[in-house]
Amino acid sequence: MAKNTGDGHRKGAVTARTQFQRPDGLFQKRNERTGRMMEVKQTPGPYKGVAKEPDGRDTPNS
Repeated sequence: MAKNTGDGHRKGAVTARTQFQRPDGLFQKRNERTGRMMEVKQTPGPYKGVAKEPDGRDTPNS
């Protein structure tokens, strides 16, 4: 299980989630099991510990 360390990084990967960059430049998470779109990150940069699409780290459908 992924855990935040409090030092600006995450230990471990978040499972069953992927992220992609939208055309407007923001990153959005997707639930890999259901395909449901999740939250959009409003601050710059990608989510920590979430696999980028396409990556194959958690497939097929963790």
